[in-house]
Amino acid sequence: MGVDLPMTASARPHGTALLDASPTAPAKGFGVPRIMSVGTAVTEHSYSQREVLDLFGITDPKVRSVFLNSAIERRHLVLPPRDADGAVLAEPQGELLAKHKRNALDMGARAVRACLDDAGLDLADVDYLCCTTTTGFLTPGLSAHLIKEMGLLPRTSRVDVVGMGCNAGLNALNATAGWVTANPGKVAVMLCAEACSAAYVIDGSMRTAVVNSLFGDGAAAVALTTDPPDAAYGPPGPPPVHDGPRILAFASHLITDAIDAMRYDWDDDQGKFSFYLDPLVPYVVGANAEQVVDRLLTGAGLRRSDIAHWLVHSGGKKVIDAVRVNLGLTRHDVRHTTGVLRDYGNLSSGSFLFSYERLLQEEAAHAGDYGVLMTMGPGSTIETALVQW
Repeated sequence: MGVDLPMTASARPHGTALLDASPTAPAKGFGVPRIMSVGTAVTEHSYSQREVLDLFGITDPKVRSVFLNSAIERRHLVLPPRDADGAVLAEPQGELLAKHKRNALDMGARAVRACLDDAGLDLADVDYLCCTTTTGFLTPGLSAHLIKEMGLLPRTSRVDVVGMGCNAGLNALNATAGWVTANPGKVAVMLCAEACSAAYVIDGSMRTAVVNSLFGDGAAAVALTTDPPDAAYGPPGPPPVHDGPRILAFASHLITDAIDAMRYDWDDDQGKFSFYLDPLVPYVVGANAEQVVDRLLTGAGLRRSDIAHWLVHSGGKKVIDAVRVNLGLTRHDVRHTTGVLRDYGNLSSGSFLFSYERLLQEEAAHAGDYGVLMTMGPGSTIETALVQW
């Protein structure tokens, strides 16, 4: 099916941003944003759910059940230090911020290098760096530290997307795609670096048990550029400059009635921030998934059956199932989403890029295939993007 993207502003579905006039006729004078490559990184040590429970001495059967029925087998984590007797030492908020900086920089640098190597690029080729993180706060931001530590050129433009949560990878991708569209031929890198180990509160409550059972450490980066306007699919004309997917459109949905369903609170007793997840989040997200996905696809003249690849945020077993059922997807459609959850847990903003990397390794995407990227997080927010190989 062809894509019918040219629209007037009044005809365009509200909240859908179109970056491209059509697969065969990009907007005159503008290139087409394209993902060139991807790279990922994690912290050194991984643990099974049972190992985490035993290391922290958690014996409450209800809490253990949350961990052991999470559909997660292993997660990469940087666990707190221990005293001479092996007891876990408390980490004050200042130490958690230092942990975030240390691990986000390490993972982030490795993910960016892997991404550049995958595209055959050097550090000097990067013109723009967009970093997103929710698991710690830095001023100057992670982007400035990475430019210094990695040796990126000081002229590199940068932006930091902070505190938006698990959906933030697509918010940042939207900004990065817009930048390369406005700067044709230049290279931009978007990085998600989440040191979730630096955002834990350890106590005996079910509130923290849900969070502590779910998140893992990881970073993922993608490099973007634009194909020239005459490099879109369809004869006549040359083939695309890069064989990664073109980014065609974005659509967002803020569930305003659930604005407090995912949030950071300050815990006076612990003296640190504590993340909260409402138990109803999976069902709220699932119930709203259809309208944003259908708006994304309707704007491109597509149906769900036209989508060959679904790359959904690995938010947790219940949220994946809720999205799958509400969108009418098969378990095969979300195989990489569930696989990333199983092997890494919820990696926050970068989870969908770990799934994207697995799809590429599978070599299942072919020229002309459409894909939908989907992330969910605080707000409560659902972000989507339409891509085509």
